[in-house]
This record gives sequence, C-alpha cells and structure tokens, in this order.
Amino acid sequence: MDLARKIRAIREAETSGRQEFCDLLGVNKGTLTRIEQTGQVPKGDLLEEICRKWPKYTLWLMTDKTDESCGQIDPQTELARRENSLKAG
Repeated sequence: MDLARKIRAIREAETSGRQEFCDLLGVNKGTLTRIEQTGQVPKGDLLEEICRKWPKYTLWLMTDKTDESCGQIDPQTELARRENSLKAG
C-alpha cells in the first residue's frame, strides 16, 4: 500500500473527515486532497506529524509491518478493536 492510501486509512480510522484531520495536524486541506487523490508523495514533516499524533501507526506507515506486542498496529486493527469493544459493551 502506498503512503497516500495509508494516510487516508489513518484519517478514516481516526477522524470524521479531511477537515478534522487537517486541523489536528495543521496541514492545508488542499495538500491532503492532492496526496489522497493523486498519490502525491507527502513531505517528511507531514509524516512526522502523523506519527506524533498517532504513534501506534508509525511502524505500519513507514514499513508496512505491525507488531501488536509493541502497540504498533494498522488502522484496520484499530477499527476491529473498536467494533469488538462496542459488541462487548
């Protein structure tokens, strides 16, 4: 999965939409739209901000790997956890 799709997956798992994601990271909405829609490679500072805000995705974002024992997951795992939590509660 390329970085643009990974960023979108994180955005969809953690926020209600592009504007909220941009507000949390201090990034221009147009920049995020270009990244997601055209596959433009994001700058390092955006990747750094995403990793600071949601450190649990750092390993997956940068290497496409996860390590749940270290708390390093992907957005699908997070969404599954939330769904299971709702079912259990």
